[in-house]
Amino acid sequence: MMMKNLCARFLLPLGSAMLLASVAHAEVIGSVDTAFILIGPDHKIVVEAYDDPKVDGVTCYVSRAKTGGIKGAFGLAEDKAEASIACRQVGPISFPKPLAQQEEVFSERLSVLFKKLRIVRVVDSKRNALVYLTYSDRLVDGSPKNSVTAVPIDKAIAIPLK
Repeated sequence: MMMKNLCARFLLPLGSAMLLASVAHAEVIGSVDTAFILIGPDHKIVVEAYDDPKVDGVTCYVSRAKTGGIKGAFGLAEDKAEASIACRQVGPISFPKPLAQQEEVFSERLSVLFKKLRIVRVVDSKRNALVYLTYSDRLVDGSPKNSVTAVPIDKAIAIPLK
C-alpha cells in the first residue's frame, strides 16, 4: 500500500513531466482577435512557430483558430479544425539523424479529450524536399480540412532516410 502511494505521488508525475519535456512545443508568434467576447478572452487566430526537432534549420508556422469565452479561458473549448501551415528554411539545414519516410512531427490538442492538430513530415526523395501536412483528427472522425507546404533542400545535401 505504501509503495502504491509512493508511485502515485512521485513517480507518475515525474514520468509525465519527462514525457512532456520531450514533446515539441509551439512558440506563439502573434495573434489577432476575430470576435469580441464579453466574458473571457476573445476568439482569435494564433500564429505559432514549431522548430522541426529532427531537421536543424527548418521552422513551421501554423495559424489556427483559438476559441475564447469562458470555456476557452479554462481550456474546455473545442477549437475549429482549420489550420494553415508554411514551413521555411531559417538557417543552415542539417540532419543529426536519419529521417523516417513519413512521421508525425508535432501534435497539439484542440479539445479536452479527443481532437488533435497534427503535423506530419513526408520526405520527397525524388525532388529532395521535405513536405509538411497539417490536419486535425478525432477519435471517431477527423476533418478533411488540411494544408500542405514544402521545404526544398539543396541538391548537394542528401536527405538521410532510415
